Amino acid sequence: MTELSATFIVFAFTAASLIAIGFYSFITGPEPLRRILALNIISAGIFMLMVVLAYRGYDDTAVSVGDPVLQALVLTGLVVAVSATAFALAMLARLEQQKPEQQKPEQNRVAKSQISRPEQ
Repeated sequence: MTELSATFIVFAFTAASLIAIGFYSFITGPEPLRRILALNIISAGIFMLMVVLAYRGYDDTAVSVGDPVLQALVLTGLVVAVSATAFALAMLARLEQQKPEQQKPEQNRVAKSQISRPEQ
């Protein structure tokens, strides 16, 4: 792409917006699920930016041509992002399952006091 067309600018601005929104959500979101989703939004923006940068224009037969290396990187990145998201969600689900099993602090204190007293 030799000139900056309107579609290039729109797609680049959209990709930058996705990255900015995801970064803001990651920084301000206290919940782990929100942070996982924010990382997915950041990766979507990065993938979109890479696809926009891979575009080279049209060849002599009016077929859209893109850089195959960047396209392969985007496809590989999508696979890695999906598997990392699945792993993070599985770890979050495991963490949430273990939370109810933990005792509250006052229950823990009562349990310790019962253990320290010898029975008569």
